[in-house]
Amino acid sequence: MTTLVVKIGTSSLTQPTSGHLALATLGSLVETLCTLRQQGYGVVLVSSGAVGVGCQRLGLRERPTSLIQKQAIAAVGQGRLMRVYDDLFTALNQPIAQVLLTREDLGERHRYLNALNTFRALLDLGVIPIVNENDTVAVEELRFGDNDTLSALVAALIEAEWLFLLTDVDRLYAADPRQHPDAPPIPVVESPRALAALKVGATTGGSGWGTGGMATKLTAAEIASANGIRTVVTEGRHPQNLLRILAGENLGTHILPQEQTPSARKRWIAHGLVPAGRLLLDQGATVAIAERGKSLLPAGIMGVEGEFPAQVAVSLCDPAGREIGRGLVNYSSGELRQILGRQSDEVPEILGYYGAETAVHRDNLVVLP
Repeated sequence: MTTLVVKIGTSSLTQPTSGHLALATLGSLVETLCTLRQQGYGVVLVSSGAVGVGCQRLGLRERPTSLIQKQAIAAVGQGRLMRVYDDLFTALNQPIAQVLLTREDLGERHRYLNALNTFRALLDLGVIPIVNENDTVAVEELRFGDNDTLSALVAALIEAEWLFLLTDVDRLYAADPRQHPDAPPIPVVESPRALAALKVGATTGGSGWGTGGMATKLTAAEIASANGIRTVVTEGRHPQNLLRILAGENLGTHILPQEQTPSARKRWIAHGLVPAGRLLLDQGATVAIAERGKSLLPAGIMGVEGEFPAQVAVSLCDPAGREIGRGLVNYSSGELRQILGRQSDEVPEILGYYGAETAVHRDNLVVLP
């Protein structure tokens, strides 16, 4: 069964001036997803809109800025949003399920696997899971930050073949088409380097009712591409275009997947875990990890940032501070500060016990795009 994840943003789900639900778009989206299910696809919907609907329900004209207010308003909006979805899907005899996730759910290995098993069971039952971040309980440091990232992580979790990002433009452009009407469209992004170049130039400003922008969509596409998933950015006001794209029509912008994809465990390390600190590497260690697939030895570490125990995720950074990888560290931050720059055979004498030869073993290390 081919599986696809569809993410629709608040800007597509609501009217731009009032924040009221765009019922015509919602109806078209539901009908399209039901058609895809009937065609044999496994479908997961990642839906924004809880805070926007909550604002409308409470008569608020502007989206709140404080986390506490967002959590409260999301609690108001989430139930109302799901009721609308349930009514529409029920009219087409399609069962749905609500799945609320936090970053912590993907950060602990057993919860990550539990989430995966739940998605698999729902898809096997012919159910369309509707996913949103659990805004009511998520704390700032454990938030996904936006549903674009959440959709990419869900797609990686379930090993989907397609990720559709439905937004307020029909495809990516070389510049914001709302400000630069002559900006040329970008039909295909073929390589990680081309994607990174687009990301550098992207703006993070979304609509007044949404939280994302093109930068977050490019980050999501980067995650998806690294996990072998084809990403399509297309217009949310016309969800029926999904059927045309899957039939082979040249619509939207397609970000092609990388051919080599990580194992399930390495996907979890790269995208499920929140780094607890940073290790600054010398040039030799940077090359050994990024280009030769080697483990990180204590001798290659120049600096340690943060306080953390052993066996947590850390970011591995080149001499300029850019993150090149992520991995599970074998020593605590205090121990690493004692042994950084030293040879592995010196570690037992320094620490007083025989530990691992590596600071991060290559089996627990992922090189990032």
